[in-house]
Amino acid sequence: MAKTSQLARNKKREKLVAKYAVKRAALKAAGDYEGLQKLPKNASPVRIKNRCSVSGRGRGYLRAFGLSRIQFRELAREGKVPGVKKASW
Repeated sequence: MAKTSQLARNKKREKLVAKYAVKRAALKAAGDYEGLQKLPKNASPVRIKNRCSVSGRGRGYLRAFGLSRIQFRELAREGKVPGVKKASW
């Protein structure tokens, strides 16, 4: 499990990105790069870290499922991930 402080920081960034999304898009469309510089750093979408929804792990993240590789494997073996089954040949 990731530190709760890291998870909280990421949640805070997600809220800021959502808050400034419209303003950021308008500034980009207008080409106002000085205005973009004045926005908070954490309002940039590239600062959001993809994390596992179960464990909060930041590495080995599978985007299609929103899980880390470890959680994906465990849930897939239990049959809890729809559309995924163990390969056998």
